Amino acid sequence: MVISVASGKGGTGKTTVAVNLALSIGKCQFLDCDVEEPNGNVFLKPEILSTQKVYKPIPKIDEKKCTFCGKCAHACAYNALAVLRDKVIVFPELCHGCGLCAWVCPEEAIAEEKQPLGVVETGLSGDVEFVQGKLNIGEPMAVPVIRAVKQKISVKMDAILDVPPGTSCPVVQSVKDTDFCLLVTEPTPFGLHDLKLAVETVRKLGIRIGVVLNRSDIGDSKTESYCATENIPILMRIPADRRIAEAYSRGVPVIEALLEYRSRFQKLFQDIRTIVAQ
Repeated sequence: MVISVASGKGGTGKTTVAVNLALSIGKCQFLDCDVEEPNGNVFLKPEILSTQKVYKPIPKIDEKKCTFCGKCAHACAYNALAVLRDKVIVFPELCHGCGLCAWVCPEEAIAEEKQPLGVVETGLSGDVEFVQGKLNIGEPMAVPVIRAVKQKISVKMDAILDVPPGTSCPVVQSVKDTDFCLLVTEPTPFGLHDLKLAVETVRKLGIRIGVVLNRSDIGDSKTESYCATENIPILMRIPADRRIAEAYSRGVPVIEALLEYRSRFQKLFQDIRTIVAQ
């Protein structure tokens, strides 16, 4: 079973839930898809065993063959090429690496060269297999690195995916094809607003959802009312507890600082398994 842990906004406790869920069930995978700012390693403290570079193919123009017809630029939906009278300009930061420009070129004047985007690191944290992606600083395109992280998912064990915050392309790439999406939110106006966006996004992907309500004893009841109206199960409530915040600040998982939470996260996992099996 593959569970994605997501949120409509940052700072809701998504990584806290993902890390403690993985540790509580054990013998699973933890994959950090938040490649722009991976921080699951702060809590899991893995031993990194291997590093794999991730590249994006970008067009390389052979101007000896090129007739500057402009078909490549016309085909590119991302405006990554500009064809002048006697020169082709490539904008690597706009290129999505789809290869369409090379396919439409009548002169076969376009080859592809690799541009490094980041790395995927794998390792171990106890009996948890650890995978994280790291996007190179200044690179705008996270999706290829996330795709490389997800290629490490094993069919032999359960997997927990820590998803980037928001509802943009990196989130869609992370959540799609998972068995269940756990949305972490808080009972505040901003939390509810962004939860609604996340619910809409995940439902378009056809993935079942549940909610973890973090800092559940602050704010108002509007988030719970929304979940009831939308028939979204609230699978766990975590109160605002200074001890949790203190453990977080020290890089200590909740289930190690407050032992009673281990059984609560194990129950969360079993509840998800029951929903997925229905």
